[in-house]
Formats: sequence, C-alpha cells, structure tokens
Amino acid sequence: MNKKKNENTSKLQIIPLGGLEQIGMNITAFRYEDSIIVVDCGLSFPDDDMLGIDLVIPDITYLQENIDKVKGFVITHGHEDHIGALPYVLHEMNVPIYATRLTMGIIEHKLEEHNMTKSTRRKVVKFGQSINLGQFRVEFIKTNHSIVDAAALAIYSPAGIVVHTGDFKVDYTPVYGDPIDLQRFAEIGKKGVLALMCDSTNAERPGFTASEKTVGKTFDSLFQEHKGRRIIVATFASNVDRVQQIINTACKFGRKVVVEGRSMVNIIDIAQKLECIQVPENTLIDIEQLKNYPESQQVIITTGSQGESMAALSRMASNQHKKISIGPNDTVIFSSNPIPGNEKAVTNVINELLMKGADVIFQDVHVSGHACQEDIKLIYTLVKPKYAIPVHGEYRHLIAQRNIARELGIPKDNIFILHSGEVLELDDSGAKVNGKVPVGAILVDGLGVGDVGNVVLRDRQHLAEDGIVIVVFGVDRTSAQLVSGPSIVSRGFVYVKESDKLIDEATDIVLDEVTEALSDGNADWGKLKGVVKDALSEYIWKKTKRRPMILPIIMDENV
Repeated sequence: MNKKKNENTSKLQIIPLGGLEQIGMNITAFRYEDSIIVVDCGLSFPDDDMLGIDLVIPDITYLQENIDKVKGFVITHGHEDHIGALPYVLHEMNVPIYATRLTMGIIEHKLEEHNMTKSTRRKVVKFGQSINLGQFRVEFIKTNHSIVDAAALAIYSPAGIVVHTGDFKVDYTPVYGDPIDLQRFAEIGKKGVLALMCDSTNAERPGFTASEKTVGKTFDSLFQEHKGRRIIVATFASNVDRVQQIINTACKFGRKVVVEGRSMVNIIDIAQKLECIQVPENTLIDIEQLKNYPESQQVIITTGSQGESMAALSRMASNQHKKISIGPNDTVIFSSNPIPGNEKAVTNVINELLMKGADVIFQDVHVSGHACQEDIKLIYTLVKPKYAIPVHGEYRHLIAQRNIARELGIPKDNIFILHSGEVLELDDSGAKVNGKVPVGAILVDGLGVGDVGNVVLRDRQHLAEDGIVIVVFGVDRTSAQLVSGPSIVSRGFVYVKESDKLIDEATDIVLDEVTEALSDGNADWGKLKGVVKDALSEYIWKKTKRRPMILPIIMDENV
C-alpha cells in the first residue's frame, strides 16, 4: 500500500484548477511530493445566465486542503484572467507571490484596494532569474504579449522540466523591451523537456501573428485621414503597448491625449511609474482641460472596446457620460477584436455611435497578443517536448493545438487535453490521468464571495423570466382564524391596474383555500403556505401560461 503511494507522489502532478474549456480563470497547481506551486490565479466574467454576478473565481478547496505544501503563486502576466482572483484567494490562504515588474505593480494595486499589501509577501523576479520553491525551481523567460513583462516559465522538478508559455506571441519588433527569448527556449529544449503547456488561443489561425508595431502604422494613416476631427480610440486597459503607439501618433500630429476609464488610468499610471511607457511632456491632459483645445487637437483613449455597459465608451454612446458627448465630428476607432460572446454588446455600441453621426472604424486596427499556428510550431520545434498539454482556450482551441502537435510528430498518446480538476501524473517513464480534485466556480456578487450559489441563481432566473407574486394575509394563531387579507401584489408578472379581474379571481382562490385549511382549527403555517402556492400556481398557469415566483407572507395577528 505504502509503496503505491510513494510511486504516485514521486511523479510530477499537473492539476488545472480552472482555465480549461473556457477563456479565463486560469490557475494550475504543480505538485511533487510535499511541494505545490500554483501558476496564475485568474478570474472569469459571468455568463449571461449569472444574473447580478460581478466576477467568477476558482474553487481552491484542493489548495486549502494542502496548504502546508503550497510554496507560492507564480504569475505569468498581468491580465485579469491570470491575476484577478488573487485578492480573494489570498484572503483564504496567505502564500507568497512571484511575478515580473509590471505584473507585480498591477497586483500591488489590487492588494491596496483590498487592504492586503502589508499581509502579502511578494517578490519581483527578473527575466532569466530562477526562484527555488520546495522541490521546484522556476525560471522566468521573456516573451511578448499584449501587455508588457509577460513571462513563460521553465518549471524544473526532479521528474523533469515543464515549459509553460503563459499567453504569448512571437514579436521580433515589440513596442517596448526585448523580443521573445527564443534562444533560451532552444537551450532548455536541448536539456530535454518533459512537457510543454502552450497557449492555444489562436491555434486555429494559420500563419504568424503580426507584430504590435504594425498597428502604429495603421494609426498614423488613420490620424492623417481624419485630421480635422476629434479621435476616440477604444482598446483594452491593459494593452500598454497599444496606448504607447496611440500616444506616439498623437504627438506626431500635435494632439493632446486624455485617458478615460478607471482601469486604464490605473494601469497607465503604474506603467509610467515603472517606465514601461514613455509619455512626452505636456501630452497627457486632464479631461477638464479638453475645452481649452479644438476638437482637431484632441485624442481620447478609452475603455469599453468590448461593449461593457459601465465602461466609458458605452456611457458616451448612450449619453450617460458626464464630460464627453459624441457628435458628427468624432471618429471612434475600435482597437480590439470582440472576445467571443461580446459581439452583440460591441455591435450595439457601434450602432449607437453611428446614430450620433460619428465615424466608426473597427477593422484592421488590432493585432492579437496570442501565437498563431506557425509561432506555436516554432516553440514546439525549439522545446522538443516529450508530452504536449495544450492550455488556455476553449475546447476547440485545445483540439486545434493537439492537431499541430500531431503534425509535428508528437505521438497521439503523448498529447493530453485535460479537464479542470484532472490530475495528470508524469515522469520520463510515462504519463496518465490519475484521479480528480474538487474544482468549480465561486461567484462574487458585490462584497459577497460564494454566498450566491445555484439555488439563488435559479431564483434570479425565475424572477427575470416570470416575475413575483406576493400574497399577504393575517392569521390569529390562537383561534386559527383569517383576520386580514389576503392581499396580492405582483412585480414583473402583470401590471395590476390592467389585470383587475385576474387579481380578484386569484384573491378569491386564496381566500377559499386559506379558509378551508384553517377550518380544522390548526394554523400550521408551513401547510398554509404550501396550499396557497399550489392553488395560485395552478390558477396562474391556467390563465397566463406563466409561472411567477409565489411568495406567501403570513402575519401573526396575535402578537
């Protein structure tokens, strides 16, 4: 028995706790014997049926159960789907964080908002540097992505080396900093790599991903073309390189720049402090100063490229922004592609902008931050892994990367498409999925973390679809007599003033049922509520073919 246990624990275990089958909520545990390290700790945004939910974070039951073994969080880059859950998770388990400079700057801002800076241990790691965490050594390798300071990780364990690319692209001419360190990937490949965990987001797209610098040329020509107009550019808050290029072009054309949207202001502020973005003097102005310059000298960089209802651009489009109104002299540039699922929201914002007379440009002003097929092939060829574990993407993206790995000669049995919670055990002698750990989504609603579950969501869905009917009546508990009501109020079901007959008939039915239920002299409130619910539900369904939530409220008139 013990022998089997030792055999299991002397293999490397890779345990994705989220981030597979979806874009977002990336978090993976690596375990060797008594050491666990966690790569990334991201959130995802709610699905349409998660009414009222703000954020979704991973279930970390497995980590909590093994807290004495967890050595730290190692973070690849500063996007929400890789760092957003950290403040919530660190509330439950206080372990150190290791990340590169800008990534750590963004994390620290989050920790400040949650009053957690003093209690959280953190270390900024440079590219090429390694950190020792229990049985693991983790090396940070320079890559390129749509945010500065993105890293791949070489994870050294006694069972072998795993290379985790993080989110990456191959950019030979990045806007800021050095290109991806392909030489280091090749050197590690020569040592012999056990497994490669590679970004799959663009695995369906042929060719190479274009350099971020190509967008700069597009901005130059668009600014030239729209010289007499105010220009508003919507992009991702975290795409510091994109903001840099918009600022560069604005300077060339003698324009002043306003950054609008809280998340973007925060990230640009952090990037400036860390010198990850260069802003020429007197270029950035406050939104209050816009009135001092003609529209032809204004550029507004804003959040809202995904059609988010509360983001700055959406508020401008729907006349809800206090400082900026859209008009016929505006050119709005969408410098991003819609994330799958956001297409409708983006289209709605574009339509609202067009109705206000603005020019809207949403083609060819974006390049992806993720590797296409040829870039993925390059990494595989340099790293030469024994096993391939596609990560980061929906199921179809993982399958697309599996096909690439097969094409490159990796045997079918050496490619693992994992599901969240599965435990992959591997070493040089073999690899197999062996067991599962608890995983799931914890819903964050306002300040409540995990207090809204499936039952509450089901109720919200019910309320959203058919509304609520509230029945109020008073009972004297001692004499088991109905002494007031019943009175019926509805919200989101029917407009009461125009449905007098329906409400009157429903009131009569409740009166009959309650009177009959009380006739035996027993005022059992549970029974009374059940009787009212059943009778009213049947009547309303017959009359309207709807099933509103029915909420009986009994007042004790004896009190």
